[in-house]
Amino acid sequence: MRALKLYGKQDLRFEEAPEPVIERGSDVIVKVKAVGVCGSDISRYAKLGPYVSGTIFGHEFSGEVAEVGGEVKHVKVGDRVAGCPAICCGQCESCQKGEPARCESLHVIGAFHPGAYAEYVKLPAENVIPIPDSVDFDTAALVEPSAVVVHGFYKTNIQPGATVAVVGSGNIGLLAVQWAKIFGARKVFAIDVEGERLKVARDVGADEWINPQEKAAHEQIMELTDGRGVDLAVESAGSPLTSAQVFALPRKGGEVLFLGIPYADVSIERFYFERIVRNELTVLGSWNAVSAPFPGREWSTSIHYMSRGHIRVNPLVSHRLPLQEGPHTFDDIVNGKGSYRKVLFYPEAK
Repeated sequence: MRALKLYGKQDLRFEEAPEPVIERGSDVIVKVKAVGVCGSDISRYAKLGPYVSGTIFGHEFSGEVAEVGGEVKHVKVGDRVAGCPAICCGQCESCQKGEPARCESLHVIGAFHPGAYAEYVKLPAENVIPIPDSVDFDTAALVEPSAVVVHGFYKTNIQPGATVAVVGSGNIGLLAVQWAKIFGARKVFAIDVEGERLKVARDVGADEWINPQEKAAHEQIMELTDGRGVDLAVESAGSPLTSAQVFALPRKGGEVLFLGIPYADVSIERFYFERIVRNELTVLGSWNAVSAPFPGREWSTSIHYMSRGHIRVNPLVSHRLPLQEGPHTFDDIVNGKGSYRKVLFYPEAK
């Protein structure tokens, strides 16, 4: 089969790979229909996060069941599915407590196990989730990032009528805008320095869009909320700068939810740090997309709202490409060539 393999820093190759085979009764082999590029893929490609040289890359995908082991009951050949890429040990203290997102050895396919930038991928049966006909394969390929976002929202105290600021209008931020509305937010503020991204944020439901290059984001938020601040601020940009500035956005007693991962040290000016203490903020970190019973309600809930059109992914997708264009696409993204948002690859010609 054809696949994208990561061999080293910015060394991604499109080449042949052996097709996966059933080895355990719980194995499921999925024919990949659509697979997305995640921000973590870009980081691993550019900076070499955890990986094994030559491993098939990628983890956000949907497809059709091609083969199942003898113990698999909930899906059959031909079923349309999404794939949860998280692999947990099941044995550590966190797993035993029903907290798989905190697993001591949690990783996703595409690092130590063959991933989904390929014609076929193999997963344990519990990682394979059926999707209804009302959810197309492109949408289902984004169930995983949607589950990442709602995993974080479940940690918050957001109530209907709340105000929410989402920092960063990348793919995670655009999904966060939509989840904020689903959770009952009365007003959602999208914050980004790129006008085109803010336009997409507006398209998916943001009520106000703020460019901090015009005036500091917290000053604009305070003007728009009569000096109160928002109930919940979501950091989804993963920027060291915004990871500090986000603390100035919530009201007294408000919350900050971190979904983004800054790949550099975060220096916090006194003004921003004091907001944590003086405003008695609750600061929440969120990691991955799984809970108990595995893979968790994040997955079924994402599929539910996607099937009803409340989570829309088409506005997020900027490029739909054949898999063989992977190497130069990753090179373009890392080197700032072109205007990329969410990229979907197709192992089959469309």
